[in-house]
Amino acid sequence: MERRDFIKTGGLAGLGAGLTILNFPVFGKNAPSNKLVLGVMGINSRGNWLAQCAAKLPGAEIGYVCDVEDGAIARGLKAISGAQEKKPTVIKDIRQLLEKKDLDALFVATPDHWHAPAAIMATAAGKHVYVEKPCAHNPAEGEMLVAAAKKFNRLVQMGSQRRSWPNMQQAVLEIKEQQVLGKIYYGKSWYLNNRKPIGIGKKIPVPDTLNWDLWQGPAPRRDYLNNIVHYDWHWRWHWGTSETCNNATHELDCLRWFMDLEFPTKVTSAGGRYAYPKDDWETPDTQTLNFEFEGGKAISWEGRSCSNYKVEGSDRGFAIFGENGTLYVPGNDSYKIIDNQGKTVKEVKQAAPTEQKATNVVSPAGEYYDAIHINNFLESIRGNATLNAEINIGYRSTLLPLLGNIAQRTGTILHTDPSNGHILNNPEATKLWKREYEKGWAPKI
Repeated sequence: MERRDFIKTGGLAGLGAGLTILNFPVFGKNAPSNKLVLGVMGINSRGNWLAQCAAKLPGAEIGYVCDVEDGAIARGLKAISGAQEKKPTVIKDIRQLLEKKDLDALFVATPDHWHAPAAIMATAAGKHVYVEKPCAHNPAEGEMLVAAAKKFNRLVQMGSQRRSWPNMQQAVLEIKEQQVLGKIYYGKSWYLNNRKPIGIGKKIPVPDTLNWDLWQGPAPRRDYLNNIVHYDWHWRWHWGTSETCNNATHELDCLRWFMDLEFPTKVTSAGGRYAYPKDDWETPDTQTLNFEFEGGKAISWEGRSCSNYKVEGSDRGFAIFGENGTLYVPGNDSYKIIDNQGKTVKEVKQAAPTEQKATNVVSPAGEYYDAIHINNFLESIRGNATLNAEINIGYRSTLLPLLGNIAQRTGTILHTDPSNGHILNNPEATKLWKREYEKGWAPKI
């Protein structure tokens, strides 16, 4: 990829070891005087990190933080104080935050059940949105978010940050335009971790520091248990979306991108809660997903949440197979091209070193690479770039693991419409295309 093209996509002005987060271009519309006021919803973990990264970019200010737990708010404010001088205003109710006229864009880094409803509300309020993956808890609200972005003419970027990484963009050109692998037909991906049991939750009074009603928001009400907040909601279907949407979304997005895939024709899933079956973890900790597409192509994902024996030498990553060889990506911004005799014919290493682990729950890639994607979002708002992971792309990539979840929960093979991904001739599975919402909280456009 030419340097000038990378700048147009909202990338860094230069690459290489030793660059800091402040090496972004500062000129014209991107001058600090052209300030964008940002709000961050969900400031405990990933949102905390996104806020720090965004606050360091020229012309960006975290004007508001929105969270419902006092400890998270305190941690968020402390982290942001090291990145900007002005202290953000704290607003706990997202509905009140979206009334602020000076708010330009909202970052959504909440539990999954909030992602699409909050993003839809924000677009309706005239705000641009950066929403973490998965962009939706179920396919129906993902479609609604796509429709909302179009109706309200707002930019919505999903946190598929690999779409903004320079070496991934270069590898796509080699695979798709230069066809270094020839005809490609199969891609595989994986994610491995060593998560521990979450135990059996106890019903206890809601802590005074937490607004449990706002935390649940659009989800139908459930009793508070002591093993849900802050992280282990991921493994409960009511709020979370399994390891599939938590992590497979990234690599499946790359396979779709590299292989020119849209909606599948067939989806299968195998797995279960095998490692520690006597706790409250409902979603699979061990799972394989398979997707077939028109044109003789297929992709797969293997997830092991509780066993981290590496695949192809890495904790996460993907490989693409073609008639002339294989592309291997070990979960970061580097890649190898290997011929059919097993010889490495090209190796590209990532420009900026990172100490982050691929399984780091806050930022697998590190500040440099997260900031590239955030900067692409901000520059797109300014009119200097085009979104690298706009919501049409984000929804299609989120839909794959969501369909995998539906196949897993129903124990059925899904046959789907290749024009839109809708499930065909399977009433049981179709019921899971959408969810029920707490009265008064259903997303609307």
